[in-house]
Amino acid sequence: MALRRQPFIEAARAGGLRPARVMVSELLPHLWSTIIVVSTLLFVNAVVLEAALSFLGAGVNPPEPSLGVLIAGGLNDAVLSPHLLLAPSIALAAIVLSLSGLAEGLRRALDPRGALNLGVVREP
Repeated sequence: MALRRQPFIEAARAGGLRPARVMVSELLPHLWSTIIVVSTLLFVNAVVLEAALSFLGAGVNPPEPSLGVLIAGGLNDAVLSPHLLLAPSIALAAIVLSLSGLAEGLRRALDPRGALNLGVVREP
């Protein structure tokens, strides 16, 4: 929404470009970095949501492999076989942390000035 008021958008409109053409040729190049970072974070969110739903029994059915199903199965045998609970839990944490780190690295690499503000608080 902030880009709509930029001078280059007004210049494109004044030049006679249609709204769809303005979006493709002027707005999209400025939004690629945001789209890439947000899609990475949404993928992390989808992985956690799928694991949580499968753990609760509302996701993937038990014969299918899923981290949530594996964690739920390992929870039943946690006393005798703790590795059945720890291995998928550690794998889920590693996946989430690595993809979150990838998103943060992409954010820093694609926008070094900090124009992408995704709720990250920076110290002065």
